[in-house]
Amino acid sequence: MTTYFQQVNHYITMIAQQESEQITHIAQQIVKRLAHGGIIQLFGSGHSMLLAQEGYYRAGGLVPVKPIHIESLMLHHGARQSSQNEKTADFLAAYKNELQFDAQDVCIIISTSASNPVPIDMAVYAKEAGALTISLQSLAYQHQPSRHPSGKRLEHIVDAVLNTHVPVGDGILSIDQLQYAPVSTVLGATILQALFAEIIELMHKQDASLPVFGSSNVGKTDNDVLIEQYGRRIHF
Repeated sequence: MTTYFQQVNHYITMIAQQESEQITHIAQQIVKRLAHGGIIQLFGSGHSMLLAQEGYYRAGGLVPVKPIHIESLMLHHGARQSSQNEKTADFLAAYKNELQFDAQDVCIIISTSASNPVPIDMAVYAKEAGALTISLQSLAYQHQPSRHPSGKRLEHIVDAVLNTHVPVGDGILSIDQLQYAPVSTVLGATILQALFAEIIELMHKQDASLPVFGSSNVGKTDNDVLIEQYGRRIHF
């Protein structure tokens, strides 16, 4: 257990040292789009969907954050089936008309391996609509071949990459060559919340109104006003 804490701290420290400049650069681009009415849409399949939910409707979090829900790609509809669906070429095409991207939106596509057809197609569809596309992925996998018919990996499609540095196989501990103790959710959530914090701080420097949910557990909030402002595009 102690070793896991130590390794997580090692990875977070490394990300802070190597990715802070990229996080700030991406935050600056997102702030411009939010100022013009855009929202942040997050997509992931399987366990990556947990991270798509991470920034949605939570105290201290950004209001204009929308997870993209496709039930057949989520764990509660069958973990093995969702994994198979993500790897199926053109699977997402049947859901394309359900996607609601505006030209000022941001789409963060979450995929640790960045090789499966579904997240790659999501990036393609978002770009076609004019959205800024960002991947949350581990570049440790970049030498693995793509499963997409184009042969391209996610980092070849998106406008910018947030590198989680998750090791191939996800686990950061091992016993007798058995890899265990996955870290992709911990590191992905840390990067996302660091990005959102940077967005809020940049907006504050510009004297912009801060669309941040307050906690209803600690007193009166302006949440109802914020929900009314963004409720046309995000279901709260």
